[in-house]
Amino acid sequence: MDSNREAYYINLENGTILDTMDGHDWQFRVYATGAEIAELNRFLDENYNAELKTFARAQVPFLEYHKKSPNPEYDQILMRLYEMIYQLGDQEAKNHIKEMNIIDTDKI
Repeated sequence: MDSNREAYYINLENGTILDTMDGHDWQFRVYATGAEIAELNRFLDENYNAELKTFARAQVPFLEYHKKSPNPEYDQILMRLYEMIYQLGDQEAKNHIKEMNIIDTDKI
């Protein structure tokens, strides 16, 4: 492991990156540099904004799913998040994401 990397704990449900696991809920442990965490945080922010768009769109009952849907943007950002977590994650994170079968881990 690179000596500049530190452990961080990711909670995708509320979009937080923690530097300690004590007393916090988290799903994934990653080892990352400050720049990698900044990029991951940017993706979390983008994911939150895309999620808001999908929520707002879901409140309009007469719009069909495939017409001007923000869902592909949300899906793309979420997949990028999982790819990055897979790349930076510990073995448990990698195994969990691989079991989820939502990204092609063989190409990462």
